[in-house]
Amino acid sequence: MTVSMWIEMKSICLRLFYFCLIVLGGCSGGETVVDRANRENILIIGNASDPQSIDPHILTGHNGGVVVNTILEGLIAYHPTDDTLPEPGVAESWESFDNHSRWVFQLRKNARWSNGDSVTAHDFVFAFRRMLTPELAAQYAELLYIFENAEAYNRGELDSFDKVGVKAIDDYTLECRLIGPTPYFLLMLKHTAFSPVHPPTILKHGKISDRFSGWTKAGNYVGNGPFVLEDWKLNRWIKVRKNPHYWDHEKVRLDGIRILPIKEQNTEERAYRAGQMHRLYELHLEKIPKYANSGDPEYYNDPFFTSYFYRINTTHDGLKDKRVRQALSLAIDRKLIVENVMRAGQKPAYRLTPDGVSGYNAALVLKYDPDEARRLLAAAGYPNGEGFPEFDILYNTLESHQKIAETIQQMWKTELNINVGLKNQEWKVYLDTVVNMQHDISRAGWIGDYLDPITFLDLFRSTNPNNNTGWANESYDRLIKESMQVENMEEHFRILEKAEALLMEEVPIIPIYWYTRNYLMRPEVKGWPPKLLDYQNMKYVWLDVDSGETP
Repeated sequence: MTVSMWIEMKSICLRLFYFCLIVLGGCSGGETVVDRANRENILIIGNASDPQSIDPHILTGHNGGVVVNTILEGLIAYHPTDDTLPEPGVAESWESFDNHSRWVFQLRKNARWSNGDSVTAHDFVFAFRRMLTPELAAQYAELLYIFENAEAYNRGELDSFDKVGVKAIDDYTLECRLIGPTPYFLLMLKHTAFSPVHPPTILKHGKISDRFSGWTKAGNYVGNGPFVLEDWKLNRWIKVRKNPHYWDHEKVRLDGIRILPIKEQNTEERAYRAGQMHRLYELHLEKIPKYANSGDPEYYNDPFFTSYFYRINTTHDGLKDKRVRQALSLAIDRKLIVENVMRAGQKPAYRLTPDGVSGYNAALVLKYDPDEARRLLAAAGYPNGEGFPEFDILYNTLESHQKIAETIQQMWKTELNINVGLKNQEWKVYLDTVVNMQHDISRAGWIGDYLDPITFLDLFRSTNPNNNTGWANESYDRLIKESMQVENMEEHFRILEKAEALLMEEVPIIPIYWYTRNYLMRPEVKGWPPKLLDYQNMKYVWLDVDSGETP
């Protein structure tokens, strides 16, 4: 054994020791961690990894949203059972005017920050200004372009925020003026990008535009949600405790939540089976068929408003021709991938937007047709794949991504006679590669920001920073913009259906499948129904140790 190997083995042992001793509270026999947590009314859940940030205006990942939704509350909260319904948050009531283009919210006078300060309309104006401040470079700033003049302010074309369509009429009345009729505006407001922040805390630790400051540390964080940040130990836990200043604290039934960042799925499953957590974040791909066939009542397979797809760099010489991109899509057997590779109840994606939005009926236009794929490739100048330039499939490190890439690599070789390379990169490097357009084809996944198709389709407007395909289409941009300025949801959906049909015709992306959530959860966890966006309103979750209590 080399010195480096010995050091690595020692490191692994130490990590296991600390995992048992600190995170799980001991690995000896007798009372389990969950037993003690049940007695103390503390919920323990997995969250895959530490969030990038718990600043609502900086975070981008789902795991960050899981934490922030416990310690901050926006105007509208997540409904306990139905993601299509608005749940009153800081706003106790609201009205819309001028065909849903102007909204007025009445805030609760008993809403408090965790330090006891009142939550006011001015706090929301400050938060929206912060989100749109160009120097902050918030990735989700575009969500707020729904406000009048917000885009111009974010692009540095307006000096004064007073011209942006948000205004505190008084301490408890907030007016929002939008770029056009937006009947789905309440659904948007659930997103963390619209969360308030406590202005004195932000400014105590830096400027309004500082991306990283001490305000998000435990002891400094001032929130307004049902829980307050108690402790954050990187790679160990995030702890939140019940917030006594929360306006609806009497309905909050948990005394606290411990959120564990266990990246390795098999390690997380073992922790769950050893009685060390109530709910794991996600099962390992290889374990899902066993649980799915076992009838285990603790196994859950829930739909998830998320798409897995490949981005195509349409500036690549061999991929500029849409007939080539169409051929690549037609040569993929999505049904085989979900049934033989993934095996977790996913659905083949014959369009980008997943099922789940009532009233949206975009056609499932994609299909598996290798004969047509070969015809199109030949028409593009590559009969039987002859002369086709080399390119790579880029994916970030994860076994399932590798398996899918290998399967599609083989399909393209078998059906089109083209050779495709595979390139694996760690997450941060992969993100830089994609953002800088240094990829040929790259895997991607997108979780809907709210329950509307536009959260997927807006990605591929020419100006969207998440586009990363090089594809720009004026007709598509016009349709997306038009869909944001109509008076009713029916017309909104019809326009988006046209946009999605155009996107699937041009194929700057190749949808592969729609996700499901596969996890284990103990029977004493109550108030945790399947949710398409996979965000729970944690004030409605509780532990029923006797498994007989009803709300």
